[in-house]
Amino acid sequence: MAQILPSLLSADFANLQRQVEEVAAVGAQMLHFDVMDGRFVPNISVGVPVLKSIRRITRMIIDVHLMIVEPEKYIETFVEAGADWVSFHHEATAHANRVVQQIHQAQARAGIVINPATPVSVLEQILPAVDYALIMSVNPGFGGQTFIADSLDKLQKLKQLKLATGARALTEIDGGIGPENIELVVKYGADLIVVGSSIFSQKHPAQALQKLQALAAGAEQLNKAER
Repeated sequence: MAQILPSLLSADFANLQRQVEEVAAVGAQMLHFDVMDGRFVPNISVGVPVLKSIRRITRMIIDVHLMIVEPEKYIETFVEAGADWVSFHHEATAHANRVVQQIHQAQARAGIVINPATPVSVLEQILPAVDYALIMSVNPGFGGQTFIADSLDKLQKLKQLKLATGARALTEIDGGIGPENIELVVKYGADLIVVGSSIFSQKHPAQALQKLQALAAGAEQLNKAER
């Protein structure tokens, strides 16, 4: 079943514990935690101290997305702070395989991320080594952006590449996803769906998440019926 990961980048940090508890209460099993360094992306977000605080208040899986240069310098630090899953950008390092090994050695699941302008084909060699591959459906660095329609084609190509390589990596997608397109990303093969503004920018985040969960479940049922 497709998992929806509420993205804490869009949460109200003055009420972070309450919002984490709200989404957990309606079935969220994972949280998405964006780390931005102001170099790889044109913004700065939260880091290790906030991650430690979140780890203390929830048992949910925390998926840490490193939008930073030289991710290899910080893998162990983020895992020690509470990351269960860690993803990094293909574009941010010349040694992707080494970073994947670092993440696994730190006892976390490893993910590889590609930007909208990066073709799926660059993942051919690394895909069998990772636990998940994340397609950015907006340009990273800011929340609340519009979904890039070509991302659906990239989901399809990733599905084909997984079949060709025998990779068992999960497919994650992040950016501009809400009630208007979540069924499409499920149809095109997303297993993990990161959603920020369409949950935490709503008046009732828990209800917003429940609506998205229902739409995703319906799309999965339709997929099964069409097979």
